[in-house]
Amino acid sequence: MAHPTIDPALDPVLARTGDERAILDAFLDFHRANVLSKARGLTDADATRRLVPSLTTLAGLLKHLTVVERNWFRCLFAPEPGDVYVNSQADADASFTLRPGETVEALAAAYEAACDRSRQIAARFDLGHVVPHPQLGEVSLRWALVHLIEETARHAGHADILRELTDGETGWM
Repeated sequence: MAHPTIDPALDPVLARTGDERAILDAFLDFHRANVLSKARGLTDADATRRLVPSLTTLAGLLKHLTVVERNWFRCLFAPEPGDVYVNSQADADASFTLRPGETVEALAAAYEAACDRSRQIAARFDLGHVVPHPQLGEVSLRWALVHLIEETARHAGHADILRELTDGETGWM
């Protein structure tokens, strides 16, 4: 049986023989880009339409993942005055809830900026660097990166389904 061709330009494929950091960064960036690609080209009405019983919308996923990036990298590894790690169910629900006037374009830009900031912060530390965590006691950067890969990939799957339900568009990017 023939195997489908894998795009050799994909970051995870390019990093296939890289060190641990290169592989973790490549997979996280791949899933970040996948989420963004699912929201691109949609109207605000389409991106904010609720197609499932939960609060999950394509625009809401962008907003939620922006909070996730900020929570795990900025709040834990490079906190600024006033930063608060959000961890309640109410915080989680709020991270999916859109305010009037929020656009998919602005949400995508905020997510990209949060991802850029996360990359800058993560680059300052070794994978084994450990920080206090309000629920888990402490976490390493390695653990945080793996968690973000899992979280972002899970929501990329949600975005795949929502995009298909919105306009029939399918595919990993």
